Amino acid sequence: MNRAAKDGRKGRERAHDTPSGEPRRRIRRGDEQRYQPGGRRISADPLSASWKPDRQGAREGGPQRDSGWRRVAGIFGWRVYVVPLFLVATILVVINTTRQPPQNGSVTQPSAAGTGSDGGAVVSERPAAPANLNIPTADLPQGGAFTETGKGTWHVVPLAKSGDSGKKAGTGAHFYRYTVEVEDGIDPSSYAGDDAFAAAVEGILSDPRSWIGAGDISLQRVDGTGPAPNFRVRLTSMNSATRPDLCGFGIQYPTSCYVKGFEHSVVINLARWVRGAKAFGADMTGYRQYAINHEVGHALGLGHVGCTDNGGPAPVMMQQTFGVSNDYVAQLNSVDQYNKTAVPADGKVCKPNSWPVPELGDRTPG
Repeated sequence: MNRAAKDGRKGRERAHDTPSGEPRRRIRRGDEQRYQPGGRRISADPLSASWKPDRQGAREGGPQRDSGWRRVAGIFGWRVYVVPLFLVATILVVINTTRQPPQNGSVTQPSAAGTGSDGGAVVSERPAAPANLNIPTADLPQGGAFTETGKGTWHVVPLAKSGDSGKKAGTGAHFYRYTVEVEDGIDPSSYAGDDAFAAAVEGILSDPRSWIGAGDISLQRVDGTGPAPNFRVRLTSMNSATRPDLCGFGIQYPTSCYVKGFEHSVVINLARWVRGAKAFGADMTGYRQYAINHEVGHALGLGHVGCTDNGGPAPVMMQQTFGVSNDYVAQLNSVDQYNKTAVPADGKVCKPNSWPVPELGDRTPG
């Protein structure tokens, strides 16, 4: 054996010396100690595995123990994936169908109280479905001419430069600001012009018999240049008012309404403003007072009621445009899924009334 071979043997033997300096026996092939971590491989030894196995690599490759799911997949094939997805889709369709509210083909949905949660569109006077009704007091009376279709846009009527226009009315803690607006494109001669309409609205809402007389409401007309008003009183042509997103509904009688989802609009139907309602007869002033107070009542969160005192004054939140008989108004409610129980057909008949607090009397100066 030459010197280089001897030196190589000594080097390999020293590499396995014990800490005490005593030589340790050579690692031979087949000896289990040759796989100790940190040991040096001799020329004939196989490569040793890492003492810190790569677990990620073990998951991604190499033989793995078969699982129960794999055995099921092997038996049923693609069906094991498709069938559960089909069942989940079926369940979701059933849940969505049961939760979907009944629709009447209109954009807005009325509620029993004429109001709804914030952001929702609420209409106050409309039943849920077309109806064949016989309510003789609900027909539009004969009378003056009016524009049937406007432009579908509105302009704010400015405050008067003199007088008490824009003055806060009432001392109640619940404070509401409102504008008076008129639809573009309607003939002013039918309603005596913008200023006359605005003065009428402001005068009605500033009367102590109106909502401020209840003690907890105060109102102020504004010109729309500041913060957004709480509601808008809008004189609107008949065909614009009966749009599906405003007062459109399934009965043949023109009406006014309140639509929360349309910038909190008190929609006053021009046809009714010009011709009134049969229950009020020739008292056009009384009907206009009623129309403003009733629809503003919806803006304040109030719903419909019926005649409670037979022969007494009708509550202002009764639908007096259609009549003051509970039997008549109940016909409207019978086709309205939101107001079915609002008015019973109990035979009670009231007298027309324009005011929320009529007992306070007219205290308007002059």
